Amino acid sequence: MTRDKNPIVRDQPAEMPSEGGPLAEYGGALPPAPAWFREAVAAPYEMGKVTVKGAEVTFQRWGKRGAPGLLFVHGNGAHAHWWDFVAPYFAGHYNVAALTFSGMGDSAWRDAYDMDTFSDEQVAVAEAAGLFDAPRKPVIIAHSFGGFVTLVTGARHGSRFEGMVIVDSPVNPPERPRDGPSRASRPHKVYPDLAAALARFRLAPPQLCENHYAMDYIARWSLKRAEGGWTWKFDPMIWTRFEPGLDPAEMLKAAQCRIAIIRGEESALMPDDVGDYMRGLLGHQVPFVSVPHARHHVMLDQPVAFISTLRMLLAEWDHSDPHRSVDGQGAGV
Repeated sequence: MTRDKNPIVRDQPAEMPSEGGPLAEYGGALPPAPAWFREAVAAPYEMGKVTVKGAEVTFQRWGKRGAPGLLFVHGNGAHAHWWDFVAPYFAGHYNVAALTFSGMGDSAWRDAYDMDTFSDEQVAVAEAAGLFDAPRKPVIIAHSFGGFVTLVTGARHGSRFEGMVIVDSPVNPPERPRDGPSRASRPHKVYPDLAAALARFRLAPPQLCENHYAMDYIARWSLKRAEGGWTWKFDPMIWTRFEPGLDPAEMLKAAQCRIAIIRGEESALMPDDVGDYMRGLLGHQVPFVSVPHARHHVMLDQPVAFISTLRMLLAEWDHSDPHRSVDGQGAGV
């Protein structure tokens, strides 16, 4: 079996098993949600678009332009709305943006995809959202597949950023290789109604998530109307036209900005040995935080704990200077 160097994590699969997912029990109705969540997703934001290499990339923006910038980055098959209940908690002090990669969500599809282009999309959205306009450089917060793209950005454009927070994006040791994405793709199924489509939504890699209100919210933003019903927004052929071509371990070491790592303490993708390997690559001089009772989808499993962790990390970075150096590259904290 051949293995790609990039461990691409599928966060939202194109098809669901016949038994359906955890949202099936609601029959299309909204699951009960706490007040804080309802208030967060109701927070106003601006919608923006920027064209990158011929494809239109969408993004959302909260907060005041001119404030320090934060760029939230989603995982594979996901979209910017995964951050709708996180970003408002930072809008009081930051200019916050969340992008949707091409081929996913409401952004345009491409004939071919690669990591450099995804990285260019991050920089283009940061520019369009005004994240480089503040006296301080912006910070990227990236989950899963988005973390691997951010490693490329950190190596190529890291001098333009204050730092990057990698959230449950496993850079595996050589003895623990991971398969790359499946190249076998097929068109999305069309479901007769919204309830049927929601019933087939679940997280992948497979995991439990007790916060059905958060799953339901992102599932609804993951769907679009189609002839005959509803279907998924993301390009089902993306991985048949994708070229990774980069070693994430080398990208991690080559970062030109600060780095912090957050993982779900119960994540199947980030066990202790993977975390230790990543810390070793960075000289054991970066923040490494495990969020209790969280799996791979940290912001869904423990959203309030995740927000608190990120707030504390950013506050610490506000009052400290980077001092780590790996292979002559000044980075880290």
